[in-house]
Amino acid sequence: MSQSDEDDDYMNMTFEDAPKGPKYETSLQRAARKRKEGEARARQKTKAEREADAEAAREAALATALPETNKGFKMMAKFGFKQGDVLGKSENARKEPIRVDMKGDRSGIGLESEKKRKFREQWEQAEREAKRSKEEEGDYVEIRRLEAKEKKAERDLDSAQRTAERLSEKEEEDKGTAQPAEKPVMDVNVLWRSRARRRAVIKHEKQQRRELNNSIASRLPTLAPEEEDDDSKVAHGRDLAPFYTSLENDLEDEDSELAEFEALPVSERLQKLLIFLRETFHYCLYCGYQYPDAAMEGCPGVTDEEHD
Repeated sequence: MSQSDEDDDYMNMTFEDAPKGPKYETSLQRAARKRKEGEARARQKTKAEREADAEAAREAALATALPETNKGFKMMAKFGFKQGDVLGKSENARKEPIRVDMKGDRSGIGLESEKKRKFREQWEQAEREAKRSKEEEGDYVEIRRLEAKEKKAERDLDSAQRTAERLSEKEEEDKGTAQPAEKPVMDVNVLWRSRARRRAVIKHEKQQRRELNNSIASRLPTLAPEEEDDDSKVAHGRDLAPFYTSLENDLEDEDSELAEFEALPVSERLQKLLIFLRETFHYCLYCGYQYPDAAMEGCPGVTDEEHD
């Protein structure tokens, strides 16, 4: 490359003497500057700007140590205080001033702590209410579960009594020792005697209503009575016995054995019946099957929970 090409390399050229602005401002520039400064001074600062300025001034003041010319510093210097020392005899004493906490409202001193106390009490009350509600919800669920369990036990008890009664009657028929239809209630096994007693009460009430109706009908004016045989009386719904027979004769006396059995909890009565069915007839209520022997092989257990 020739010497002339090196001298004309404009891409790498630098200009050391850059042009500078005028040394003195013109009258127009001065007028514009003063106008802007006046507008800045005349503009009212917003509340946020004033608070920011105050915060900055406060932080600057707190960050600045007391000068030695300060009157307060001079008073502390008489007691031996030096710049950078702690305030007090202890080495762990405070070096920095207490932090200033500015109040942004017009509430009195201590009101903020009172608000915090009330808020804390409300929070604790809400926690207690939530805890009590959760406990009550748990209690309600547990109560509903126990009620459902009790109702199911009552249904199982009725089914077990009905099954025990049916199997007992079948066994008596197979042995040829069938009892008469009008078997006394006291002779029924106490495990299912309540069923026989309910049937007897229903029958007794029907007999009383029928005899009462017959007694009322007997007092109505009728034609001359005609002789009727027993079959005609039965066909017309009239009893052969006097109407007052069942009205004067109540059911049997109190059954203490049945009352004692009925006083037991449903679960205990059901347990007695389940064991009776297994030991006497090799029958499982929840399997719904009568096993051929006492081993009852294949049955998981006595209770319903064992069959789940």
